Amino acid sequence: MELGNISQPTYGPGPEALGSSTPGLVGMVHGFLRLVQPNALPIELGSLWGHQCYTASFFLSQLLVYELGFLVCTAIGLLFIILMPLVGCCFCCCRC
Repeated sequence: MELGNISQPTYGPGPEALGSSTPGLVGMVHGFLRLVQPNALPIELGSLWGHQCYTASFFLSQLLVYELGFLVCTAIGLLFIILMPLVGCCFCCCRC
């Protein structure tokens, strides 16, 4: 394994499972992750935190924009967890 330049690392697209026994599942997972979070982590966001011209609200807003895909997935999951038992209870109890 080649380390390369440690002080200035370069990041690639990530590990690819070429010899996988489940290429369909690997492609589906990678597709979902590219859909949920298409952009890389903004490295300059950490360096902006120390400057006084940028406030904590700017930092948090940029971080929330970066994590927006995961927040949407979490909201949909919570709605599913809450609404599915309620709808099932209504269908079981009312039987209209």
